Formats: sequence, C-alpha cells, structure tokens
Amino acid sequence: MADSTIYRASTTAPVNIAVVKYDLPLHPPRPTFANQPTHDRYWGKRDPKLNLPTNSSLSVTLSQADLRTLTTASCSATYPAAEGDSLLLNGEPSDVSGARVQACFRELRTRRAALEAADPSLPKLSTMPLRLVSENNFPTAAGLASSAAGFAAFVRAIANLYELPASPSELSLIARQGSGSACRSLFGGYVAWRMGSAADGSDSMADQVAEAAHWPEMRALILVVSAAKKGVSSTSGMQQTVATSGLFQERIARVVPQNMDAMEKAIKERDFAAFAEVTMRDSNSFHATCADTYPPIFYMNDVSRAAIRAVEAINAAAGRAVAAYTFDAGPNAVIYYLEQDTEAVVGTFYHVLGDIDGWKREVLSGLKPTLSLDEGVAGILKAGVSRIILTGVGEGPIKTDEYLVAEDGTPAKR
Repeated sequence: MADSTIYRASTTAPVNIAVVKYDLPLHPPRPTFANQPTHDRYWGKRDPKLNLPTNSSLSVTLSQADLRTLTTASCSATYPAAEGDSLLLNGEPSDVSGARVQACFRELRTRRAALEAADPSLPKLSTMPLRLVSENNFPTAAGLASSAAGFAAFVRAIANLYELPASPSELSLIARQGSGSACRSLFGGYVAWRMGSAADGSDSMADQVAEAAHWPEMRALILVVSAAKKGVSSTSGMQQTVATSGLFQERIARVVPQNMDAMEKAIKERDFAAFAEVTMRDSNSFHATCADTYPPIFYMNDVSRAAIRAVEAINAAAGRAVAAYTFDAGPNAVIYYLEQDTEAVVGTFYHVLGDIDGWKREVLSGLKPTLSLDEGVAGILKAGVSRIILTGVGEGPIKTDEYLVAEDGTPAKR
C-alpha cells in the first residue's frame, strides 16, 4: 500500500543585521555598459553558484518576538509529481525554479538520500515533492533582511523534515547558497560568516562569536523608512560595485579585516563604545563603495541621513557613544543601544516619532526626553518614518508545532 502520510516540520528563523558587512559576492557582474571594466583579481576563479563573499562579516541576531519568518516544510507521496516543489510566501505563490533555491533543494535532498541509503527502513522523503509555506511578520524586500530569515527558515525546516544530523554551521553552507546573510540567521546572538578560502566554498560558513546571553543588554531601534520593495536589489547592486568601485579593493583588503578583529574584541569585552564606532564606520564604508559605484547606487535617502544626524546629536549630548546606526541595502536605520541607555536613545526618538506605530508600552514607561533634535532633522524623520520596531538580541531558529500546512497537505487557514 502506498504511503499517504503528509510529513511536516515547522521552524521559525530570525532576522540578523550586520555590523560588519559583506554584501559583495565573488563573481563578475553582468556589465551595464559594454565598456565596463572587469577586475578578475577581485573574484578570482571561485564558482559564482556557490555565492562566496569577498570578505567576512559579523551580525547581531534579532529577537524573533519582533522579527521572524515561520516556515512549514512538508512532503508526501500523494503530492502530484508533475506539480513539483512549491513555495507559498505570505499567501502568494513564489518561484522556486531559480538556481539559488534549487541549489538548496538539491543539497538537502542529497543528504536525506544518503540517510535513506544507509537505512532502507526510512521513508523515501528525498523522492517526494516538497510543499513549503512561509510567512514573515515584517515587510518583505524592504531592507529588513527578509531573505536571510527566509532562507534560514527554508533550510532549517527542510533539515528538520528530513531529520538531518547537521550542525548549524553545516546548514549554513547550504543556506549561504540561497542568500549569503542567511547563513548567519542559523545562529542566535553574535555571529560571524567566515569567508573561507577553499575553491569549493566548503569553509565559507557561519559560526557563533557569542551567545545572546553573553551580552543580553543589546537593543535595536529600527526606523522603517519605506515598506516598499527596493529599487535596486542587493545582488545586482553588489555586482556593479565589484566591477566599478575604486574604493572596493581597499575595503575588502584592509577595512573589513580590521573591523572584524575590532568588532569581535568589542563583543567579547562588551565594549559598546568600540562596538558603536566600528558599526558606524563600517556602515559608512559600505555605503561609500555604493556611492563610488558607476553608475552610483544610493540605498540611503534623506530620512536615512536625518537618522544619522539624530544619532550624532544623541551621542554628543551624552558625551559618549550610546547609539550606533547601521544601514543595509535599503534606507531603514537600525540603531543599536544598550538597555541602560534607553532613555537617552529611545526617549529622543519617541519625542519626535511618538505618533508612529510600533512603540512598546513597556519600553516607554517612565521615559523622559532628554534631548530636542534640530527642527530640520525632526521634520524629515516625522515625514519619512512609517513604522518603529523595538527589539533586541535573540536566539537562532526554533522548532515549533505551529504548522502552515494542514494535516491534509493544504495551506492551513489562519
């Protein structure tokens, strides 16, 4: 009798926000202009399909209570083979035919098939079509690292479904092929992605620098500038930068290695002043290479720059670094601070943006604004910030019994 079981596994995965950024994969871009130069020395002969970075990076994993992707992976012999694998993302069908997604499917199936070959009593899950259903509780493709959480949840959910005996670092090798920063979302706390040197990418993986409990006071205030999809994708933007930015070589050769060393030391010593300086300098360096790209790429906007001015004013008023801004490939400001400096940081922004959704009552309790921002800066922030997210350092993927696929294999009604 044919196996009619619907096999299911669910996991949540977190967003991570880099404080030392990589965002520059090692492969030649598709030139925008026929006469664009190609700098082969920048990417060498490494396989572009492996999504290998030009430098290491380091991030803070954010709490899943505020930012997370929930994914259910399911498979069954009853799913029509002709329909193949499928993904439903935030209620809409999502294309899974791309090379990155297929690379993840292929690697996970290969590992499951090896288990089945070693133990013939195991159900042949590797031969069954996969149905995945995934939901974010934050805007997708708006510069909030949705692909990192998404691919981390995607890989972890299938690994759980297949009961793979793989460590987070091993799974990070797979997730990296889907989305580079996804490899860091397989861990909680403070996470490094080591670029590695092997041609096959076998040593380009993530590891945990410190658990969330090592420095639990870390907080993040996110100013969501726009929930709209980005005009320039991270991948295409990075490829242009590799090809055309004169600042890029200096960044990967000297700036990032120094920042990695300084950041790991700051985290281990819980030195926020050092953490803040490296975070802001690295963000500035990354966006300088974007501006130095030809044609230039501008992920930040006037609201982003107003957030920088606000952080500078807060730090100046405090007489020390109590806040640190960073920007990924989008306009949203992520502002790190320690819990004991909530009044100086959150109080200042709440005084300006108190009417915006997302504030937490328990965080605001008893806060008194200690600083009034410049009217011009305050005006730009008021007009341009659409949502506030208050969160902190958190844990890695969590297995859950909350299923987005019902027992009959259909998307669960929610």
